[in-house]
Amino acid sequence: MNDLHLQTQTQTGTTQDQERVSRLRGALTQASLRNENVLYARTKGVSQNNGSFGFRPGYRDGASGEAVLSRFANGNPAPVHLLDGLPESWVLERDHEGHVTATRRDIVAGFILDGRFYTREEAIRATTH
Repeated sequence: MNDLHLQTQTQTGTTQDQERVSRLRGALTQASLRNENVLYARTKGVSQNNGSFGFRPGYRDGASGEAVLSRFANGNPAPVHLLDGLPESWVLERDHEGHVTATRRDIVAGFILDGRFYTREEAIRATTH
């Protein structure tokens, strides 16, 4: 997906299902998080561009609706999206050092503000109002 296409989607808005289709299909991984950050780099859909609005990086389990903040492996809140602090039941794979390398398919990266989960697209829209 090129930047112009993403900017067009951002301007016109998308549903959560369309957003999930726009990111790489399959498990959430460090590589897919990097790709999302590249795609959203010039928008409020990344931590460094929306933190001043109070958004904190987090994740949502699409199956249960549960949302959690991004955390370091030791449980402390992280300033960016990290996989190591996710609930164990969300983890699909770990490397030989114990770091999370993939999550279940229904885990989505986004942001939490005032106890509510926002997808990257929703965070962008919320910061433009």
